[in-house]
Amino acid sequence: QVQLVESGGGLVQPGGSLRLSCTTSVNILQFYTMAWYRQAPGKQRELVAQITRADVTRYADSVKGRFTISRDNTENTVYLQMNSLKPEDTAVYYCNADRWLFGTAVFWGQGTQVTVSS
Repeated sequence: QVQLVESGGGLVQPGGSLRLSCTTSVNILQFYTMAWYRQAPGKQRELVAQITRADVTRYADSVKGRFTISRDNTENTVYLQMNSLKPEDTAVYYCNADRWLFGTAVFWGQGTQVTVSS
């Protein structure tokens, strides 16, 4: 089974920083994309950041310039560095892994809570 284990969430003041980590139980290179999603109360889950196997990245407009997604293939880990955090960044953040092959499953982490509040 594929497992995604997330860590790094917590409570931070506005303007602060956090780094989320997601470690996979298998070789991370078997996934075409790794991504971070988030879901705030009463809202739909949204894509925050995505990185392809070729290291092409994309971000939600709301986090561009503040968040950075990266990965360490040796450690089978993807990171989300979050700077200049705002209260509207408060959400449960989920790691996502996708092979983008027909008939294959998409994998999700358990979620980690990020709360930005003074």
